[in-house]
Amino acid sequence: MIKCLKERFKSNYQADPVVIAAAPGRVEVIGNHTDYNQGPVIGAAIDRGVLVALRRVDESVFRFSSAGSSVFEISDSSQRQRGEASWLNYPLGVYNALIQRGLKPSGGFEMSVESDVPSGAGLSSSAALELATGKAFSEAYGLAIGSDELAAVGREAENEFVGVPCGILDQGVSACGKAGHLVHIDCRELKFSTIPLGDDFSIWIFNTHKKHSLVESMYSQRHDECRQAVEQLKSTGLDIEYLADVTTEEFESNKEILDTVISKRAEHVIYEIDRVKRVQALLAEGKPIGVGKLLSESHASSRDLFENSVEELDYLVRILESMPDVVGARLTGGGFGGAAMALAGEAFTETYAESVASAYRGYFGESPQVIRCRIADGARVLELASL
Repeated sequence: MIKCLKERFKSNYQADPVVIAAAPGRVEVIGNHTDYNQGPVIGAAIDRGVLVALRRVDESVFRFSSAGSSVFEISDSSQRQRGEASWLNYPLGVYNALIQRGLKPSGGFEMSVESDVPSGAGLSSSAALELATGKAFSEAYGLAIGSDELAAVGREAENEFVGVPCGILDQGVSACGKAGHLVHIDCRELKFSTIPLGDDFSIWIFNTHKKHSLVESMYSQRHDECRQAVEQLKSTGLDIEYLADVTTEEFESNKEILDTVISKRAEHVIYEIDRVKRVQALLAEGKPIGVGKLLSESHASSRDLFENSVEELDYLVRILESMPDVVGARLTGGGFGGAAMALAGEAFTETYAESVASAYRGYFGESPQVIRCRIADGARVLELASL
């Protein structure tokens, strides 16, 4: 992929890049809808990602290219792009966020992008692009910035420039990933840490290609239901701001005052936060096999309480949980369609994965996309010429 990137850069710009940076896609391992409730979440950086090649130029012009596209050239880096050029908003948003943090712009730049993150699989190629460009800009412009702050830059770019109100999971995992480790994020304090998992595990993604027609409105509805749960629980005298402030004991003592649907949503989030904490503790003790039960509980809770699963995901999880060397499985991401993930050891091979896909195909008449992901390092510089 680096060779293709270099060749395209030289073909487009008649020059070599000064810096090549990489950042991975990510998988949500556990912590379903906990982020905007200010709880913790655990994710994994994967061995699929985005490469960015960059060089500065003296003229005040900004040029971009990606595989299969012509060169886009703009003169105003603060102007949001539309149509075919709308993907430029990710690097432009990062560039503008870094200016606010001390990057001194002069002249312009030329950029090329290459990606092997499968589209539509929920692996967050957008965050990978943000973090790879952030790393490249930081090196090319001599701006010292840590991984935690780089994650915040990526989120700011997506929230304020692109206009997508995402949480910190995607950028945090892409920034702070480490091979053989999962990434733990405290979404309230914006603290990032890694948890050892070992090198003998892969994450398998089974993408259903299904998406509920009302996914955006249903996501917003769940967000509002969580807010309602906080307000209703406050009426009992609890001093809380978010569902992350509520212990499982406090919930059990006060859940009778909640509306039925609101109670289900709150129960999912509050116990999911507890599950994240338990997964963190198990991994810290070197007991990854014990994580499987919690992944299964997470999916059941999503299905029955948060009601953001679909029949296809439930089927995949049931089949995966019966397969050799699968530690655990659950839906991953926002839900209402999308993908299921399985944490599995080396004995779960392509042959077993195909048998899962075959069973799914026999039941639903369509094949899921199957992707094996190794757990990889976060955003990093791959090559740097003399500046």
